[in-house]
Amino acid sequence: MPPRDQLARQARACLSEAVRLARWADGTGLSPVAAAERVAGELRIPAEQIPVHWDRARLAGLIELHDGTAMPGWRLRAWDRDDSAVLRGWVALFDAWSLAHPAPEGADPGAVGEVVVAAPQFLSVMHLSSGPVTVPALLDLLRRRIAEIRAERDGAASPAGPPGPVGDADDCLPALLDWALDGLAAVGALTRCAEDDRGRPGQAVLTPLGNWAVWVKLEQICVAAQSPAGNIEQHAEDMLRGCARLSPGEARAEYRAWLAARPTGPAVAELIEAARGDDALIRGLAFEALRAVGAPAESAVREAAGEPVLRPYALLWLAEHDGADPADLANGAPGVLTREEATWLWVDTAAAVADHGEGKVLVEHLDSAVQNTVPELLDAVRATGHPRTVQVLVALAAAHPDPVLARAVRRAAFQVHTGEV
Repeated sequence: MPPRDQLARQARACLSEAVRLARWADGTGLSPVAAAERVAGELRIPAEQIPVHWDRARLAGLIELHDGTAMPGWRLRAWDRDDSAVLRGWVALFDAWSLAHPAPEGADPGAVGEVVVAAPQFLSVMHLSSGPVTVPALLDLLRRRIAEIRAERDGAASPAGPPGPVGDADDCLPALLDWALDGLAAVGALTRCAEDDRGRPGQAVLTPLGNWAVWVKLEQICVAAQSPAGNIEQHAEDMLRGCARLSPGEARAEYRAWLAARPTGPAVAELIEAARGDDALIRGLAFEALRAVGAPAESAVREAAGEPVLRPYALLWLAEHDGADPADLANGAPGVLTREEATWLWVDTAAAVADHGEGKVLVEHLDSAVQNTVPELLDAVRATGHPRTVQVLVALAAAHPDPVLARAVRRAAFQVHTGEV
């Protein structure tokens, strides 16, 4: 496998025109497609190619649409400095090859869908072959896989031997295989070799980028199969709840397995939705899982920072993503959170401990407050407006071994409860 920086250079080359269009749009505020003649003159990109490369810019996440307006995506901002952003952008285009290269007009939609579903199998065979594969061999693989897909769909057992014809749509499979190979070649995943002068059949071979992408996806499947706690099929909230009693290492393995089994965008959205709930423990675990996502979650986390309930968690996530030391962030997060935000986070974390932990842990949680004294902390806590303030203070008063301090905490809980803040 080529080095990562070499793969990133290839991905940058594959998407170079898309990047130029995205930057032009960012600088002018115009759609390159609507201003194709101007763009063609300024960037020297053939006018007929501008819609193609603009479409690739959107599919690769270089451009994001917000209420119909194109805005630069995080991958465009990170393009020159972050190889991971470049490779993830190219993989997004690779995954969307059938959109970047539309099916032939008049093609049977059902057959087209089956070819798209079957494509990962023949790509895997090409990867494992470590060399060119003939088009007839790929066509045979395609026929077999579509027969299996139809048998599974119809509730029948998969064919034990070589499948028969897949039906009337069988005649269109050679043309649809050509379409698929052309589409994958157009996004830089494979190279096609035409029939030679001796009449030997054409072949196709994966590019280094294509080999790497298939290898990554096969590895993800293997990771998903090794889920330590068996939560892969659960919704985000149930998965996080299942991770609550795992060790940090086991939980991270479970997050990675869960993420590997689904598309990144919907998975991130599901985690953030889980974080909006009433359970503070789930909120904290959701952002731990988002750390396993890394850079692709940045845009969604930045949006989440605008929601008061999620803001402290999102700001800490972003600071860590930007290179801050996690140990510094755990120490009151100076320069990242305001004292009010840090206090809100303290209450939210205390609520998680009160619901799911032990009284001793809740007492120890006092040491993580940014305030120097308990009276200062109580004053700040009463002002946060956190919906769980009363319950947290009552639980803390019940757990604290110092009767004087416990009485002060109970008094604060009563004041919040009666509105005497």
